[in-house]
Amino acid sequence: MSERQKIAFQGVPGAYSHLACTAAFPDMEPVGHDTFAQAFAAVEAGEAELGMIPIENTLGGRVADIHHLLPESSLYIIGEHFQPVRHALLAPEGATLDSLKVVASHEQGLAQCRELIRELGVEPLDFGDTAGAAREAAERNDPSFGAIASELAGETYGLQTLRTRIEDKLGNTTRFVIMSRRAVEPDPREGPSMTSIVFQVRSVPGALYKSLGGFATNMVNITKLESYIIDSSFTVAQFYAEFDGHPSDPPVANALEELQFFCTTMKKLGTYPKNSYREDR
Repeated sequence: MSERQKIAFQGVPGAYSHLACTAAFPDMEPVGHDTFAQAFAAVEAGEAELGMIPIENTLGGRVADIHHLLPESSLYIIGEHFQPVRHALLAPEGATLDSLKVVASHEQGLAQCRELIRELGVEPLDFGDTAGAAREAAERNDPSFGAIASELAGETYGLQTLRTRIEDKLGNTTRFVIMSRRAVEPDPREGPSMTSIVFQVRSVPGALYKSLGGFATNMVNITKLESYIIDSSFTVAQFYAEFDGHPSDPPVANALEELQFFCTTMKKLGTYPKNSYREDR
């Protein structure tokens, strides 16, 4: 019997990234890592075939560090996955809502459950990942220490569920990108595609406006555009962009050609099938 291919994620068993791996690739073996950088490195080194990396959440916004890791890595985005996030308040047996003093979770988990934290008047504790917080609550076995994580994490580490569906807004969803050492572009004839890039423009007035003009004139829809400073003088910004279409589509090719004219650097991170979740919503 052949060994299953591995897919890397950040976290421990029971984390939402673990759930995303099993939902999207049930035949692969999920392997957890302490940090996102280590998950990237595992794929780059060939220790895992793919990486499942969270990039943004409907409540918590973008996931910290990912937009810095993406352009620096040698990996390519080959797909996207949307994972429903259903948080539970977990604690050791015997704990109650009144006994809780501290609730631990990943910073995204804490951000997505602000109303509950405020309601209970507990101290939020930032942890490396949600399931790791659940594991810590189990190891401490302290009725004053709880965790925000998935019910699977509670089952994994033997915790009781004090309350379910505690996220501030139902429909909470995390979007993941699937990373690979090899670029795997879809056939544009087989369905709609997405493309992700990072780029820098000259630090002159109107440079960004001009660089994006080709997308407007060619009717290419930009679905995501974010900037972040990459130098100590706060003068150089890098932009992360996602847009509908495949580079082989003439409108996209024309838009990218115009963008490159105004760019100092541009890197394509990947072209991949547009997930049906976007259309279903």
